[in-house]
Amino acid sequence: MSEKVAIVGDGAMGTVCAIILANKGYSVSLWGYEPEQIHQIEQYGENKRFLPGIRLPVAIQLTADDQQIFEEVAIIISAVPCAYLRGVWTRLADHVPAHVPVISVTKGIENNTLKRPTQVICEIVSPRPVGAFSGPNIADELARSLPATATAASNDPTLAQQVQKIFSTNWFRIYTNSDLAGVELAGATKNVIAIAAGIVDGLQAGDNAKAALLTRGLVEISRLGTALGAKQETFAGLSGMGDLVTTCISPKGRNRSFGQAIGSGQAIEDALNSIPGEVEGVKTCKSVIQLARRYHVEMPITQAVYEILFEGKSVKQAITELMTRQLKAENVK
Repeated sequence: MSEKVAIVGDGAMGTVCAIILANKGYSVSLWGYEPEQIHQIEQYGENKRFLPGIRLPVAIQLTADDQQIFEEVAIIISAVPCAYLRGVWTRLADHVPAHVPVISVTKGIENNTLKRPTQVICEIVSPRPVGAFSGPNIADELARSLPATATAASNDPTLAQQVQKIFSTNWFRIYTNSDLAGVELAGATKNVIAIAAGIVDGLQAGDNAKAALLTRGLVEISRLGTALGAKQETFAGLSGMGDLVTTCISPKGRNRSFGQAIGSGQAIEDALNSIPGEVEGVKTCKSVIQLARRYHVEMPITQAVYEILFEGKSVKQAITELMTRQLKAENVK
């Protein structure tokens, strides 16, 4: 593999990937959708919109040029929010070189098509080696080189090992995983559970309630994943339980913070407007409910979040209905 890495998307995760790889000596180009945003990053030497206070290595090449970003590139990292993924890759499609692998750090499931990010990308820019990079990764902590782990997943083990190699440092440990579908599904569905965890925080319902929510939330997202062909053990790993725990406890998590605002009594639209960046769990919730219905998977927590967000059900009523469901034996599958 040559040294050139192109990163599509100048949000927090795209920016932090650029920082890590540039600090390791890779030639890194960071592409942004809006020229004004790229200009601002150049002007201030930091991404004030998505990663304030973190200086970018001067070696990072910043561009909004659709062709320049892919010149002599060996690997592409896609860091575009799921809601905008199809639009961005459709815009770039004519410039993407054939056969160059794409690694997605996007966490979501596309509405209507119900496709995972790597499936959307391959549909637009032709089949090619693809992978996902996921785990308990708060961007601000990665930018400050705090100890962390992640999973490099691909159906192509050689590609997973390449991603493992380029991202690994003495503070960032990367594991490989062959279950691409499971890693992507885990990264998407945990954002819905994180909204529920935030609601629990907003209600000040206590640690017992939050522990129960995370445990049963993991059960239902594992249940959906295995129905879709993913491996059960993936959901017990870094991209499953690890990412779920981080997203549900971190005060920096957008989905948890959004849920907390709702649980505290804030209107949904006001809560969304108060969170910088995309609260991906909101749109993902629609896709997850569609998949659950299609595959006849029981997901009571996700269903409760859906009814709060899209059907006007009160938080109190949703929780009461969850707690008074028919009693049963504990089942972790």
